[in-house]
Amino acid sequence: MMFFSTSAKVVTPIQDSAQINNTYHYWRMHLMFSMYVGYGVFYFTRKSLNFAMPAMLNDLGLQYSDFGILGTLFYITYGLSKFVSGIVSDQTKPSYFMGLGLIFTGIINLLFGLSSSLTMFATLWTLNAFFQGWGWPPCAKLLTAWYSRSERGFWWSIWNTCHNVSGAIIPISIGFITVTLGWRYGFIIPGCIAIAVGLLLFFRMQDRPVTLGLPPVGEWRDDEIEKQHEAEGIGLRFSQIIQTYILSNKYIWLLGSSYLLVYVVRIAINDWGNLYLTERHGYDLFSANAVVSMFEIGGFFGSIFGGWGSDKFFRGNRAPMNLIFSLGIFISVAALWLTPVNNVVVLSGCFFSIGFFVFGPQMMIGMAAAECSHKDAAGTATGFVGLFGYLGAALASYPLSLIIERFGWEGFFSVITVAAASIGLFILPFLQAQQRARSATIIR
Repeated sequence: MMFFSTSAKVVTPIQDSAQINNTYHYWRMHLMFSMYVGYGVFYFTRKSLNFAMPAMLNDLGLQYSDFGILGTLFYITYGLSKFVSGIVSDQTKPSYFMGLGLIFTGIINLLFGLSSSLTMFATLWTLNAFFQGWGWPPCAKLLTAWYSRSERGFWWSIWNTCHNVSGAIIPISIGFITVTLGWRYGFIIPGCIAIAVGLLLFFRMQDRPVTLGLPPVGEWRDDEIEKQHEAEGIGLRFSQIIQTYILSNKYIWLLGSSYLLVYVVRIAINDWGNLYLTERHGYDLFSANAVVSMFEIGGFFGSIFGGWGSDKFFRGNRAPMNLIFSLGIFISVAALWLTPVNNVVVLSGCFFSIGFFVFGPQMMIGMAAAECSHKDAAGTATGFVGLFGYLGAALASYPLSLIIERFGWEGFFSVITVAAASIGLFILPFLQAQQRARSATIIR
């Protein structure tokens, strides 16, 4: 497919150092803005269902398990798409791949808002999941290509906050649209926005620095660890890269396992949190969504602190910070479950704390996967661990809905508390390996 071809005309390398610096600075900020807005809108068209769910339950007479099925179909398809899309995106142009994915998911949101049957909902939401998988891998590819190891934690964390900005806006905006215009417009309006932003991405993104005549980012930043990473595995075929640096890399599998558990907690709190507040604490939909938005606000600060802290305190080693955050997840989830206080400030604080500690590993595990894989397989590596993550998300949908129906909210919190307590167990071997490796760049 020529439309997705990565082949580029030969570009004469830029020799002037001032021009190199100016070009790098311009495109790094330009690409960060494009990725931030683009992926934020992807997130908007992904989470519209969750915050229109209570209104759809009343209007269409659906059951919890119906939404659980939709969620499970979405997350399994999205996880598979994320891995496959990672392989494809590492060999394609990010602008086309990401832009088309956003346009298609916008169209599907429009059609979803015009539908009424569970069968049509399931079909459209599964298709939405497939195209949603086109968003993350191009961003991972660009973040790995344009930012070096010594600074990547900070810049990746800045980009990752687009989840939280969108996630904080979504409950309030979708709740407001649903209450004032009806739940259908909670899909139609985000769909229109996605189509417009997807068209803009075609013209606002570039590929690797070398396609603009720039030196690799490790050379430009004089980052020795990054230069070693760039030199790793030169000349291998892409199939060899996947086999050696991903499928046979035991640390990728450990990261994927911990990612699964992080996503069980993240999706459980995000998808079922407003329903928990309306049923257990008697909140109205708008108030419940406002409290849940604190989960994303906490995630905003947790992402930045996790990325910055792993650069600042651990010199680009992501494992120690992940371990600290995993302990915080367990304590925060237990606090939300066991608190006897029905107070909006206390409950908002619990959601804020869970978000703070969840979004650190949510960001850093994906980044660690890219950094312990091959430089040219960042999208594939993050897509592979993303597959694990969304298997965890699938477990937090239909299976968890059955637990809620049978065992109530006590069963719900029992499951996610155990998941939270287990995250660190999969990070410990990765931590020990990085400590032994010391100056080694790639663990495999």
